[in-house]
Amino acid sequence: MLARLHSPGAPLATSPAPCSRRTVASRGDGSFLQQQRQQEQPGGSRAVATDGGRPPRVSFRQPTYKASSWNAKEAGGGRSAESDYLSELGAAQQYNINVSHGQRAGMIDTLFTGNVLGHMTDIADGSLRGYEFRSFNNICGEYFIAPRFLEKVALHITKNYLADAGAFDPSTKVPLILGIWGGKGQGKSFQTELCFKKLGVEPIIMSAGELEHEWAGTPGKMIRERYRRAAEVSKVQGKLSCLMINDLDAGIGHFENTQITVNNQIVVGTLMNLCDNPTRVSIGQGWMENDVVKRIPIIVTGNDFSTVFAPLVRDGRMEKFYWMPTEEDLIGILHQMYKDDGMSEGDMRTLLTTFPNQTLDFFGALRASTYDQQIRDWIKQDVIHGEIEEANENMKELGKRLLNQDKLPEFEPVDLTLDMLITEGRRLVAEQEMVNRMRLSQEYLKPQRKMQRSMIGLSG
Repeated sequence: MLARLHSPGAPLATSPAPCSRRTVASRGDGSFLQQQRQQEQPGGSRAVATDGGRPPRVSFRQPTYKASSWNAKEAGGGRSAESDYLSELGAAQQYNINVSHGQRAGMIDTLFTGNVLGHMTDIADGSLRGYEFRSFNNICGEYFIAPRFLEKVALHITKNYLADAGAFDPSTKVPLILGIWGGKGQGKSFQTELCFKKLGVEPIIMSAGELEHEWAGTPGKMIRERYRRAAEVSKVQGKLSCLMINDLDAGIGHFENTQITVNNQIVVGTLMNLCDNPTRVSIGQGWMENDVVKRIPIIVTGNDFSTVFAPLVRDGRMEKFYWMPTEEDLIGILHQMYKDDGMSEGDMRTLLTTFPNQTLDFFGALRASTYDQQIRDWIKQDVIHGEIEEANENMKELGKRLLNQDKLPEFEPVDLTLDMLITEGRRLVAEQEMVNRMRLSQEYLKPQRKMQRSMIGLSG
């Protein structure tokens, strides 16, 4: 309750005066004091009625507020007519608002940065901010990129950026999506990443596991948000960017005896809409005439695009590229992998002849398995001091060393020979044949009866 004001020496009222409503302005511009003075008499006492009746009526007219960003509205735009200015400013997510430069040493006085808390003392320096783009700095060393693979990726990115710049006739339909498909383990994703690093592209990479969610519509919105983010970064920061989705057919492919979800349909519809309107991408905001984003190419990988909704993979929306490395491609990739071990291209040709039906991932696993003997010797000699068996009491020491990363070794590359690779390759082939020959699923799983797809998406 507000205290009643009275002047010094004036007698206090013996009975409380009738309460009058007052409008309190919670601002620091003096509007409350001005309104209060209007309710007081010049003599310092509160106004009372001369005829013993009610006191004079107090005006409840709202004071005039000064212009402020707290109650300002977005002029000529915003998601609605009553959009708040500060809210719209925060929701815009403009990447040209660089909040990190003010926290860097050399751009702000040392009095404020100092050497006690460090030169990056605020979350605004960006060190704790998530970055969804891939720069592929983790890919070290030299790798072989198949020339026709690099050409296809470079042409697709170039055509889309030229189409966005207006280099083609408006009637020319440039496909927004490049679909790279082929057999398993042929290096589709890794070759694409090598092309990105060679071209200086920083993409946003998604997987098929992100194309399903417990809330319907979330994957489709995520695709549109990441597409807009890649477009904004390409426009503001001047970097080549694109959106890549790995194993698309595993996420939205239609297989026998599988149910089609709402998210499958929304993802397909989202990708089709991006192909038809690559510069008009909505994430739920109101329609704005000047909301035009930069055209960004999309690259997807998969094993069988015949399981994907046919209107999505049609010509004009998706350009298909079947990747099956030739013998020369395989020799170039394998020679780059083993050339530091003294292997020649002739040795790689002999290795391919010995294992003719194996994919690239087989030869990658072949290289990794050559360290098995060194790891086995380290466990026996330096960790458990004995054989790897249940009776050894020091087996728990292995887990402690691995978790604490205590005294972990650095293994030297093995001096490989062609005979060692062939011997290890035959062991891996024997394991593969064992899996195909045993087929324990026929023993453990009952054959499923032929099911027909119903009208409501259920099987039965």
